[in-house]
Amino acid sequence: MFNGWLNSLLAGIQTLNQILTAGIAITAFSLFLYALSFNLRDRVARSFALILLCVVVVFTAETMGSNDAPLWTIDLFLRVQWIGIVFLPAAYLHLSDALLVTAGRPSRGRRRLAVRLMYVVSSGFLVLLSLGLLLGPLVPDGEPAPHLRRTFWTELFTAFYLVSMLWAWINFLRAYQRMLTRSGRRRMLYLMAGATAPALGSYPFLLYGSDISAGHPYLFWTSVLAINFLVGGLVVVMAYAVAFFGVSWPDRVVKSRLFKWIMRGPVTASLALGMMTIVRRVGELFGLPYSAAVPAVMVGTVLLMEHLITLAAPLWERWLFYGSDRRQLMLLQNIEERLLTQSDLDQFLDAILAAVRDYLQSPCAFIAALNGDELSLIVVAGNRSLLSQENLSDALEAIAPLNGSGGQEFTWGNFWLLPLRGKPDGLDRDVVPPLVGLLGVARQSERGLDRDQRSALWLLAGRAALALEDRLVQQNVLRSLEDLQPKAEMLQRMRAASRYDSRTNLLEETLAGDVAMADWVKDALSHYWGGPKLTKSPLMNLRIVRKVADEYDGNMPNALRAVLRQAVERMRPDGERRFTTEWILYNILELKFIQGQKVRDVAARLAMSEADLYRKQRVAVEAVARAILNMEEQTEEELEGKEVLQA
Repeated sequence: MFNGWLNSLLAGIQTLNQILTAGIAITAFSLFLYALSFNLRDRVARSFALILLCVVVVFTAETMGSNDAPLWTIDLFLRVQWIGIVFLPAAYLHLSDALLVTAGRPSRGRRRLAVRLMYVVSSGFLVLLSLGLLLGPLVPDGEPAPHLRRTFWTELFTAFYLVSMLWAWINFLRAYQRMLTRSGRRRMLYLMAGATAPALGSYPFLLYGSDISAGHPYLFWTSVLAINFLVGGLVVVMAYAVAFFGVSWPDRVVKSRLFKWIMRGPVTASLALGMMTIVRRVGELFGLPYSAAVPAVMVGTVLLMEHLITLAAPLWERWLFYGSDRRQLMLLQNIEERLLTQSDLDQFLDAILAAVRDYLQSPCAFIAALNGDELSLIVVAGNRSLLSQENLSDALEAIAPLNGSGGQEFTWGNFWLLPLRGKPDGLDRDVVPPLVGLLGVARQSERGLDRDQRSALWLLAGRAALALEDRLVQQNVLRSLEDLQPKAEMLQRMRAASRYDSRTNLLEETLAGDVAMADWVKDALSHYWGGPKLTKSPLMNLRIVRKVADEYDGNMPNALRAVLRQAVERMRPDGERRFTTEWILYNILELKFIQGQKVRDVAARLAMSEADLYRKQRVAVEAVARAILNMEEQTEEELEGKEVLQA
């Protein structure tokens, strides 16, 4: 009876181990996709992705080659499993070398050669595996589980495995010693702790067929279960440490994105798999090898987890990742969620015009916004031909004598016009509120408005004025954010670069060069026809500008203007000018800066919103900056070539 109880306990441990093995494979594959999606350009992330790929192969093959499968299937997946095992040593050394390079210890050629040789040796073991030399035939009744017979080459690979891991850990320690910042040391410790996961996870497979595993099955399977628990957590810890490499996002963004990825992927999939396994095993106890509850439980688990994650995500982001900056970040989130976009404004104003027309039974109504000294139509409802008969520019002249802020409409052709005014600046009630736009309503007769109509009309006009004023404030905020974005991006890049090598990265001018160049080009273009941003621009120090100045009798502003024009012309596509997508960047530069047209006129000409115009303008200015940098490099090469010839 005691032996039966021990056998049941051993079977339970093996079942739990199968669930954990599948969960590790799911987690590793999900994190592998994460590395491919976000920071694959970084060398550390690429080498870590190779380790994860090896882990996926090892644990997926272990899950597929269960004891219940046919012998040929077990033999196949046990050999596939070793494809991941033989490449783990090389991948580990590759990761350790990438960490040393990131920490400011670049290879002089020897480490790089060693990594390549390790991959060659691993490929050699893969050839031995395919020839049946690395591992022998299947032992179906072996202890503690079916395994492939060990050979001389298996023992040699085990020694190679241990030596490679020791070498990689020495490199890990060297990289840790070069960390200067507290965050760098902390994350390097996380990475070193997590790096034990794949090594621990694959090491039990090296013991199959040994006297230790065969003589102590309970100890072996208990150890494997404990190791799998550790591997599942340590893989996530390692992925967390690597997630900061190669990205310039703030720490809170990296943490939140990775946490959400893990919850939606590995946690949800592993929980669904575990619930399916439990339901299936319970069904087998009652004589039901298959139960309709299995797919129902799987679907229910996935849907419930997705629902809980959606509800809980704002809470855990707020309390786990925002820290002392919680108030500022929540304010920005609220602004993002409640921002009145152009489409939102149009929808709201269209609803106001619908209410105006319905209440007054008017055939046409419009709202125009004041931009500088000119009016521009925002929304028109009803018969537009009535409005086309009037000249909108005359409306401002018609209301010029009305300098009061009270509710006073006036007649303009066939329309009633209501001035839309914002809130007065300051606390002085005698100050006339600024004009933000006009509300126009077509008249049906010469009869004036009665008291109820006037009251309702002015109530709707006040709400339209509030929306237009909010639009002006938000446009100013968006312009400020446009100006702030390059500098914030530069600081985030510098902060991210100094996470692991603060001795050199903060001293590199290339981090800020592109951003600064784009700012200088934007300032010079804004004063293209004259102004301090052109005449005092740092671009005057470029060799290309000094070279072109000789053609303009030493006039530096004219030379810079010519260089800017030449760079803009490089953006021009071939053929006749058109207002299509491929011409959009050139048209923005030429119309706004060279011709000096107003933003709203350029936006109307190019059939886009002002916000979209500003986004495209930033891309165009950055392209001009790159063109000027290319021209500068060409000029330097020409001048250096002349100096060589003269020498």
